[in-house]
Amino acid sequence: MARQRMTRAQRRAQLISIGRSAFAERGLDGVSVEEIAARAGVSKPVIYEHFGGKDGLYKAIIEEDTAELEVMILEAISHGRWRERIEGSILALLTFVEENTDGFIILVHGQVPGEERTFSTLLNRSIAQVSSFLGVAFKHRGLDPSIAPLYAQALVGTASNTALWWLDQRSPDKYAVAAHIANLAWNGLSGMEATPKIEPARGNTTDNQTTEDE
Repeated sequence: MARQRMTRAQRRAQLISIGRSAFAERGLDGVSVEEIAARAGVSKPVIYEHFGGKDGLYKAIIEEDTAELEVMILEAISHGRWRERIEGSILALLTFVEENTDGFIILVHGQVPGEERTFSTLLNRSIAQVSSFLGVAFKHRGLDPSIAPLYAQALVGTASNTALWWLDQRSPDKYAVAAHIANLAWNGLSGMEATPKIEPARGNTTDNQTTEDE
């Protein structure tokens, strides 16, 4: 029986899947068009027809995975109580790491030629989203909403760095990791001071204190 011919959309999806695996393993420079074509069982012109070359395929992978991760995080952070939003967004990130490990590796370590780092750009957009919802929460609690971007930076940084750690560790499971990060974030946010100050280091003197030598 003759093998059924793939539709254009199916072929594109196949090439993206094969390219994602290859690029995650050896990076953009370590993979050739010939290798991707051989893995897909097609000729090189097919790659060029769909993506214009290796760089085009790499860019398509990053665009697809970035969009998927953004949708997952935005969906999680848009619904529920405040703590549920924090838990959900962290869990969405870890779920992406779990289900699309190759894609996450490319997002973290890869870069589209001629463009800024993709993961940094994605994090900046996430920070903007988190900042927006924190600003509403701060205002509701009588806190200064203008400081929300600082807290958004800290929350997103904590979640993204933990995801990088969990990429290799995978223990405890994603639910436990999400619960612990949310526990840290929520209890910190719920006990926030309106005007936090750095406490003087123990042993330091203040303007109103004298030293033993005086």
